[in-house]
Amino acid sequence: MSLTSLAEKLAALTTQTTETEVRPRYEGNNINTWIGFKHVNYLVEEAVLAHFRAAELPSRTLFEDYGLGLELAELDTRILNAFHLDETATATVRPTGDGTALTFAVSLSKDGRNKDVTAKVRVVLRRERYVDPADAVPAELAPYAVERIATAEPVRDAELLPSADIGLTATHTTDPLLKELVGDSNAIAWRWRIAYPYCHNNERLQMSGYLRLMEEAKDRFVAHRGISIKTLLDERKWIPVVPHSKIRFLDEAMMEEELHIVFTVEDIFKDLTYTSRMDCYVIRDGKLVPTATGTIVHGYAVFSDRKDWALVPFDERVLAALRGE
Repeated sequence: MSLTSLAEKLAALTTQTTETEVRPRYEGNNINTWIGFKHVNYLVEEAVLAHFRAAELPSRTLFEDYGLGLELAELDTRILNAFHLDETATATVRPTGDGTALTFAVSLSKDGRNKDVTAKVRVVLRRERYVDPADAVPAELAPYAVERIATAEPVRDAELLPSADIGLTATHTTDPLLKELVGDSNAIAWRWRIAYPYCHNNERLQMSGYLRLMEEAKDRFVAHRGISIKTLLDERKWIPVVPHSKIRFLDEAMMEEELHIVFTVEDIFKDLTYTSRMDCYVIRDGKLVPTATGTIVHGYAVFSDRKDWALVPFDERVLAALRGE
């Protein structure tokens, strides 16, 4: 049944639970037939977008008719069971907001009974001024419309040093500010020019962009410590697994700004998992401004054939690398 008014659509969006079928993309298959955490998060994102479509408030309509950008501003996902190529799941989206925020609980189930993924998602509707500064937001949606996704206080004065290579190779070993940000912590850092394919709505880095950066951060970290993904694959058939990841926007990061990314190992739990934090900053008007923060939990699994794998504890070589010893 078609919803006839904005009030009805908003009521459906904020009160009704929806279900949709999702399937992981082929691109997310990097090792055997398993799907990485980034693409599992993409399934969560697709479920939320489908929820908006079911309420007849799809992202295209929000942007084109009302000047609102749909932004996933916070994402907290737990992967309870691995996803494989060609598997489908029922994604259930349940609104959890209190009337002032668009928050949702999302679960993915492959068998219709057990939860394979659970996630908490916060969405904001950002007023889009880039194309047309005029206010097109109707009164019904105005309580959920924001001028910015988030606004953070600068953490310190900072000077953006020129980068001849557009930030492609500047790291904590060569860049003075990155070296300061890392300090004595168990971390790596690098500069990266925010590229167009990571952005949306004409100007801003989007959630999927941060997920891609978090995946790259892990890859850079283990390579820096001598236990790169390929090294452990070739030597041991070990693969990284991610049971939990989360990212939260602190401010906006704009296309072609240089992001300063710090990846810090915070905790090693026994010899089974370790938790790392990713912090992202831009330098704006002579100030260092945080734009996002998030954590990711990693472990390792060994595969015995093309189908089966099992979790393995860290040995001394891996523990020493994770600790920076």
